[in-house]
Amino acid sequence: MHSFIRPETRALFWRWREVLMGLGLMPWGGWLAATSFGLIAIFGWTIIAIGAVTVFTGVQRSRFRTGDGGAGVVQVDEREVIYFGPLEGGTVSIEALTQVELHPTEGGAHRWLLTEPGRKPLSIPTDAEHAEDLFDAFGVLKGFETQRMLNALSAPTSHPIVIWQKDANQLH
Repeated sequence: MHSFIRPETRALFWRWREVLMGLGLMPWGGWLAATSFGLIAIFGWTIIAIGAVTVFTGVQRSRFRTGDGGAGVVQVDEREVIYFGPLEGGTVSIEALTQVELHPTEGGAHRWLLTEPGRKPLSIPTDAEHAEDLFDAFGVLKGFETQRMLNALSAPTSHPIVIWQKDANQLH
């Protein structure tokens, strides 16, 4: 059975899914708040707030999703980042990470370089399958600046950018 939605339109909707969901919640909450009293009106205002937060975080997540169809698969499980690539792969512990870098590549997707002491740095294409799971993994790093990461992803550059580095006093 053929879909009536073009694949590129479907991909666009999927990329911005959280934003669309938040934008759908806000009018419903507004209608409840405007047409009701008491607890239902409070519930409506709560839905508006949840919708606004969903839109804000959805915009950040959508900016993080740079594409798909890249080499390999990313899995984040039990605070471990696992990358299964066609030629390389490996794991790093989110707790043990000391540096997160973004390396540009010519004509292709950028690559994340995740450094853990005592191991070879793990290189992951930004367009690998399930690479969007790294958004939440990076979010737990102390002092990680999401806006800096999003700006680096969208800025054209020819040199590696250190997105996050563990403080020297936290190394041990």
